[in-house]
Amino acid sequence: MYQYKEQSYNEVRFDGRDLRYGELFRCTFTKCTFTNTSMEEVVTTNCRFVECSFRGTSLNGSVHTGTAFENCKFNDANLFVSIFNACKMTGSDFSSAQMDGITIAQGDWAYTNLRHARFAKQDLRGVRFFEADFTDANLEKADLRDADLTRISLSKARLKGADLRGAKLDGIDLKGLDLKGVRMDSEQAVIFLRSYGAIIN
Repeated sequence: MYQYKEQSYNEVRFDGRDLRYGELFRCTFTKCTFTNTSMEEVVTTNCRFVECSFRGTSLNGSVHTGTAFENCKFNDANLFVSIFNACKMTGSDFSSAQMDGITIAQGDWAYTNLRHARFAKQDLRGVRFFEADFTDANLEKADLRDADLTRISLSKARLKGADLRGAKLDGIDLKGLDLKGVRMDSEQAVIFLRSYGAIIN
Protein backbone atom coordinates (compact mmCIF):
# COMPACT_ATOMS: atom_id res chain seq x y z
CA MET A 1 0.00 0.00 0.00
CA TYR A 2 1.16 3.55 -0.72
CA GLN A 3 0.00 7.00 0.39
CA TYR A 4 0.13 10.34 -1.42
CA LYS A 5 -0.70 13.44 0.61
CA GLU A 6 -1.21 16.96 -0.74
CA GLN A 7 0.71 16.23 -3.94
CA SER A 8 0.08 18.03 -7.25
CA TYR A 9 0.56 16.54 -10.71
CA ASN A 10 0.16 18.33 -14.03
CA GLU A 11 -0.06 16.46 -17.35
CA VAL A 12 1.60 13.34 -15.91
CA ARG A 13 1.04 10.01 -17.68
CA PHE A 14 0.25 7.19 -15.27
CA ASP A 15 -0.80 4.92 -18.14
CA GLY A 16 -0.57 1.18 -17.52
CA ARG A 17 0.84 1.47 -14.00
CA ASP A 18 -0.06 -0.68 -11.02
CA LEU A 19 -1.57 1.80 -8.56
CA ARG A 20 -3.76 -0.62 -6.65
CA TYR A 21 -4.60 -0.31 -2.96
CA GLY A 22 -3.25 3.25 -2.61
CA GLU A 23 -4.54 6.10 -0.47
CA LEU A 24 -4.67 9.65 -1.85
CA PHE A 25 -5.35 12.59 0.46
CA ARG A 26 -5.96 16.14 -0.83
CA CYS A 27 -3.99 15.53 -4.02
CA THR A 28 -4.56 17.43 -7.28
CA PHE A 29 -4.22 15.92 -10.75
CA THR A 30 -4.62 18.22 -13.76
CA LYS A 31 -4.85 16.83 -17.31
CA CYS A 32 -3.23 13.55 -16.24
CA THR A 33 -3.87 10.23 -17.99
CA PHE A 34 -4.53 6.88 -16.31
CA THR A 35 -5.19 4.84 -19.46
CA ASN A 36 -5.50 1.12 -18.68
CA THR A 37 -4.11 1.74 -15.19
CA SER A 38 -4.79 -0.69 -12.33
CA MET A 39 -6.42 1.35 -9.56
CA GLU A 40 -8.48 -1.34 -7.86
CA GLU A 41 -9.48 -0.52 -4.28
CA VAL A 42 -7.83 2.91 -4.38
CA VAL A 43 -9.10 5.30 -1.70
CA THR A 44 -9.26 9.05 -2.42
CA THR A 45 -10.23 11.71 0.10
CA ASN A 46 -10.80 15.37 -0.84
CA CYS A 47 -8.72 15.02 -4.01
CA ARG A 48 -9.27 16.86 -7.27
CA PHE A 49 -8.95 15.45 -10.79
CA VAL A 50 -9.37 18.03 -13.56
CA GLU A 51 -9.74 16.96 -17.21
CA CYS A 52 -8.07 13.62 -16.51
CA SER A 53 -8.53 10.47 -18.61
CA PHE A 54 -9.40 7.14 -16.98
CA ARG A 55 -9.99 5.34 -20.26
CA GLY A 56 -9.95 1.59 -19.67
CA THR A 57 -8.88 2.10 -16.05
CA SER A 58 -9.73 -0.55 -13.44
CA LEU A 59 -11.30 1.31 -10.51
CA ASN A 60 -13.42 -1.54 -9.20
CA GLY A 61 -13.76 -1.54 -5.44
CA SER A 62 -12.37 1.99 -5.17
CA VAL A 63 -13.76 4.43 -2.57
CA HIS A 64 -13.92 8.20 -3.10
CA THR A 65 -15.02 10.70 -0.45
CA GLY A 66 -15.35 14.42 -1.13
CA THR A 67 -13.25 14.04 -4.28
CA ALA A 68 -13.86 16.05 -7.46
CA PHE A 69 -13.62 14.53 -10.94
CA GLU A 70 -14.27 17.54 -13.18
CA ASN A 71 -14.64 16.99 -16.93
CA CYS A 72 -12.91 13.62 -16.71
CA LYS A 73 -13.20 10.72 -19.16
CA PHE A 74 -14.17 7.30 -17.83
CA ASN A 75 -14.71 5.63 -21.21
CA ASP A 76 -14.55 1.82 -20.87
CA ALA A 77 -13.44 2.14 -17.23
CA ASN A 78 -14.35 -0.55 -14.68
CA LEU A 79 -16.21 1.03 -11.75
CA PHE A 80 -17.73 -2.21 -10.45
CA VAL A 81 -18.84 -1.82 -6.79
CA SER A 82 -16.95 1.48 -6.50
CA ILE A 83 -18.21 4.10 -4.02
CA PHE A 84 -18.56 7.84 -4.65
CA ASN A 85 -19.52 9.64 -1.44
CA ALA A 86 -20.34 13.37 -1.76
CA CYS A 87 -18.16 13.68 -4.87
CA LYS A 88 -18.27 16.34 -7.58
CA MET A 89 -18.38 14.66 -11.01
CA THR A 90 -19.51 17.61 -13.16
CA GLY A 91 -19.04 17.24 -16.89
CA SER A 92 -17.50 13.78 -16.74
CA ASP A 93 -18.10 11.17 -19.45
CA PHE A 94 -18.95 7.58 -18.49
CA SER A 95 -19.47 6.20 -21.99
CA SER A 96 -19.23 2.40 -22.02
CA ALA A 97 -18.07 2.34 -18.39
CA GLN A 98 -18.85 -0.71 -16.24
CA MET A 99 -20.95 0.76 -13.43
CA ASP A 100 -22.75 -2.28 -12.03
CA GLY A 101 -22.99 -2.22 -8.25
CA ILE A 102 -21.76 1.37 -8.01
CA THR A 103 -22.73 3.39 -4.92
CA ILE A 104 -23.48 7.09 -5.37
CA ALA A 105 -24.15 8.91 -2.10
CA GLN A 106 -25.23 12.52 -2.56
CA GLY A 107 -22.79 14.55 -4.68
CA ASP A 108 -22.93 16.63 -7.85
CA TRP A 109 -23.21 14.70 -11.12
CA ALA A 110 -24.38 17.65 -13.22
CA TYR A 111 -23.70 17.58 -16.99
CA THR A 112 -22.41 13.99 -16.87
CA ASN A 113 -22.76 11.57 -19.77
CA LEU A 114 -24.53 8.52 -18.32
CA ARG A 115 -25.92 7.10 -21.56
CA HIS A 116 -26.78 3.40 -21.36
CA ALA A 117 -25.90 3.32 -17.63
CA ARG A 118 -27.48 0.50 -15.64
CA PHE A 119 -28.82 2.01 -12.43
CA ALA A 120 -31.68 -0.42 -11.81
CA LYS A 121 -32.61 -0.57 -8.10
CA GLN A 122 -29.86 1.94 -7.25
CA ASP A 123 -30.21 4.37 -4.34
CA LEU A 124 -29.68 7.78 -5.99
CA ARG A 125 -31.50 9.90 -3.44
CA GLY A 126 -30.55 13.56 -3.27
CA VAL A 127 -27.94 13.42 -6.05
CA ARG A 128 -27.66 16.48 -8.31
CA PHE A 129 -27.98 15.27 -11.92
CA PHE A 130 -28.67 18.71 -13.45
CA GLU A 131 -28.70 18.38 -17.28
CA ALA A 132 -27.14 14.88 -17.15
CA ASP A 133 -27.66 12.58 -20.15
CA PHE A 134 -29.52 9.38 -19.23
CA THR A 135 -30.37 8.42 -22.81
CA ASP A 136 -31.24 4.71 -23.00
CA ALA A 137 -30.31 4.25 -19.31
CA ASN A 138 -31.93 1.64 -17.09
CA LEU A 139 -33.44 3.36 -14.04
CA GLU A 140 -36.04 0.71 -13.25
CA LYS A 141 -36.91 0.67 -9.53
CA ALA A 142 -34.19 3.28 -8.87
CA ASP A 143 -34.70 5.50 -5.83
CA LEU A 144 -34.45 9.07 -7.13
CA ARG A 145 -36.25 10.78 -4.29
CA ASP A 146 -35.22 14.42 -3.81
CA ALA A 147 -32.71 14.21 -6.67
CA ASP A 148 -32.20 17.23 -8.94
CA LEU A 149 -33.25 15.96 -12.37
CA THR A 150 -33.63 19.40 -13.92
CA ARG A 151 -33.43 19.24 -17.73
CA ILE A 152 -31.92 15.75 -17.81
CA SER A 153 -32.21 13.75 -21.02
CA LEU A 154 -34.32 10.61 -20.56
CA SER A 155 -34.82 9.58 -24.17
CA LYS A 156 -35.50 5.83 -24.33
CA ALA A 157 -34.70 5.51 -20.61
CA ARG A 158 -36.46 2.78 -18.64
CA LEU A 159 -38.17 4.10 -15.52
CA LYS A 160 -40.61 1.35 -14.55
CA GLY A 161 -41.01 1.27 -10.79
CA ALA A 162 -38.66 4.24 -10.17
CA ASP A 163 -39.38 6.52 -7.21
CA LEU A 164 -39.35 10.20 -8.22
CA ARG A 165 -41.04 11.67 -5.17
CA GLY A 166 -39.56 15.02 -4.23
CA ALA A 167 -37.27 15.10 -7.27
CA LYS A 168 -36.93 18.26 -9.37
CA LEU A 169 -38.37 17.54 -12.81
CA ASP A 170 -38.17 21.03 -14.35
CA GLY A 171 -37.51 21.07 -18.08
CA ILE A 172 -38.29 17.38 -18.66
CA ASP A 173 -40.74 16.37 -21.40
CA LEU A 174 -42.91 14.07 -19.30
CA LYS A 175 -45.18 13.26 -22.24
CA GLY A 176 -42.33 11.51 -24.00
CA LEU A 177 -41.69 9.09 -21.13
CA ASP A 178 -43.16 5.74 -20.17
CA LEU A 179 -44.05 6.38 -16.54
CA LYS A 180 -45.87 3.12 -15.89
CA GLY A 181 -45.34 2.11 -12.28
CA VAL A 182 -43.35 5.27 -11.44
CA ARG A 183 -43.99 6.73 -7.98
CA MET A 184 -44.68 10.48 -7.96
CA ASP A 185 -45.83 12.97 -5.35
CA SER A 186 -48.99 15.04 -5.75
CA GLU A 187 -47.16 18.10 -7.09
CA GLN A 188 -45.43 16.05 -9.77
CA ALA A 189 -48.71 14.38 -10.68
CA VAL A 190 -50.25 17.80 -11.29
CA ILE A 191 -47.32 18.77 -13.54
CA PHE A 192 -47.76 15.51 -15.44
CA LEU A 193 -51.48 16.06 -15.96
CA ARG A 194 -50.94 19.65 -17.08
CA SER A 195 -48.44 18.44 -19.67
CA TYR A 196 -51.38 16.64 -21.24
CA GLY A 197 -53.55 19.75 -21.18
CA ALA A 198 -55.54 19.02 -18.03
CA ILE A 199 -56.94 21.97 -16.10
CA ILE A 200 -56.33 21.57 -12.37
CA ASN A 201 -58.49 23.60 -10.00
